[in-house]
Amino acid sequence: MLNFIPVLLVIANMQALQPVIIKTPELEIRFMPRTPNQMASFYEARGFPKDMVDVIKRQCYITVGITNNSEQRIWLDLSKWEFSAAGKPLEREHRDSWKQRWATMGMPLSKQSTFRWTLLPEALDYLPGEHEGGNILLPFTREPVSLTASFASGENKQGKQIIITTDKLYCAEDAQ
Repeated sequence: MLNFIPVLLVIANMQALQPVIIKTPELEIRFMPRTPNQMASFYEARGFPKDMVDVIKRQCYITVGITNNSEQRIWLDLSKWEFSAAGKPLEREHRDSWKQRWATMGMPLSKQSTFRWTLLPEALDYLPGEHEGGNILLPFTREPVSLTASFASGENKQGKQIIITTDKLYCAEDAQ
């Protein structure tokens, strides 16, 4: 029996992270938490400096994929997304603040650009059937993360307001 214990420990540490999927008649949104080591490996493979990777590893990374299942344009505006944990607001840094941070740290422009293209855009329109995504970074927390997100619809944002909510998001951690 003792011979099986190391195998069981390895299997327990390999448990896959589960996405959070929200479906409405208009949208499907997938939220996939990423561990610090996953993100560090991604950026290290692209030659990011250690100082930059160290900052990245301290964040809560969630990869978001959004699909427009409707027959009209849907508008993403991250300023209309509210995150919270333990009943307190969880402030997502705007992509411009990341640009300023990297510039202050003297990070190469090529790495700043690569980092920026991995982020979910601050605003984007989704045509019918279109799928786009990117990463959202939040301050790390061990508490469950709640989200209320509002999307406008229609050619001129005059259509139905689409609101999604979840309290099932979380920050992934590396196995100890």
